[in-house]
Amino acid sequence: AVLLVPTIAFFNNPPVMDRISAAIKSGNATELGKYFDASDEISILDNEDIYDKGEAVRVVQSFFDQYKPVSYVQAHKGVSKSADSEYSIGDLEAGSKSFRVYVYMKKGNGSPLIQEVRIDQK
Repeated sequence: AVLLVPTIAFFNNPPVMDRISAAIKSGNATELGKYFDASDEISILDNEDIYDKGEAVRVVQSFFDQYKPVSYVQAHKGVSKSADSEYSIGDLEAGSKSFRVYVYMKKGNGSPLIQEVRIDQK
């Protein structure tokens, strides 16, 4: 019975990229921001800049406010050969438009943190 508790806890804690996908799907920039690094490159519809964590959350929330997510499907994901970075590319349907979402993460001191979010209209 003692071994079941850690096993159950492990399965109840989805991978970081799955939690990021859930935040995108629900349009929750605050939840997404939990995985931002201290500064992040955010590119939304050709508006690209490097923001501190708080401003990055506001910029992404502004996008979600304008384009309310209806669905998000992760189309591709991968990990670098050195396993120090990972990426996800997904399709977002929001505000009657279609977008391609790219998330790039790099492992720092422990768990991976988002370095870049790119949202382009399809």
